[in-house]
Amino acid sequence: MEIKNNLLKVTFSLALAMLFLSCQKQNTGSTSVNLPVVDSYLIPGHPVIVKITQQKSLTDTAEYGKPITGLQVFVSDGTTNAQLTEASAGNYTYTDSSFLVTGKTYTLQFKYQLVTVSAKTVIPAKPVNFVVQYDTVTVSTSGTSANNTIDRLSWNNPGSLNYVLVFDCLDGSAFPANTFNADAKTSFEINTNAASYYNLTQRTFPYYGSYLVTLLSVNQEYINLLTSSTNSATSQNLSNVATNIVNGFGIFTAMQADTLKMEVNE
Repeated sequence: MEIKNNLLKVTFSLALAMLFLSCQKQNTGSTSVNLPVVDSYLIPGHPVIVKITQQKSLTDTAEYGKPITGLQVFVSDGTTNAQLTEASAGNYTYTDSSFLVTGKTYTLQFKYQLVTVSAKTVIPAKPVNFVVQYDTVTVSTSGTSANNTIDRLSWNNPGSLNYVLVFDCLDGSAFPANTFNADAKTSFEINTNAASYYNLTQRTFPYYGSYLVTLLSVNQEYINLLTSSTNSATSQNLSNVATNIVNGFGIFTAMQADTLKMEVNE
């Protein structure tokens, strides 16, 4: 299944990561407080979208800070320096779907309060040979260990590159599969630690039903973000979340994906 049919299914993980970035603990220095937050994920075959917002305080419950409007935002592939259009407040786009190409390096640049903000990323290759051993599995904790392998996802990864798995239970939380985590989300992501497979256990699936499983090829900046967001969440220290934005916070990165479906039965 192509990523164009699956974008809405993977956005939960990106939004979750950016939740931590958009509520950076504000330092006393005025320069740090005024740094913008960038949220951008480049996907070949899709428009460039760059969301730019202000930092928000830890007491602000909104997902994002106030949009930053009126900027001149550019993304370059080394040959074409594309100026983005502000499609809505704080959301800047470039609609040429042929602009993003696997293997190319892209640079983001704009000025905010007389300071140049920039970032750089590379479009990774699309996952190859993403398969599941069994497309239907039975989950039952009765008489068997919750950590026993019941299925395996695999893909080509001779170069030990970075991949993230995203699980989305299409049937929601109506049918709990286990009690290991009573507050489990219906969508969650797993860092595969640059492996070429991931073993699925009964503990993997919090709910019965149909799952859409997405394999994302990602860059190191996304892994850094995912890791530091998790660590910050557990330590309640939101000031050390990773960023690849020069003179800003957030992330400017690229990814590609492949998806498959599987059934989890009782």
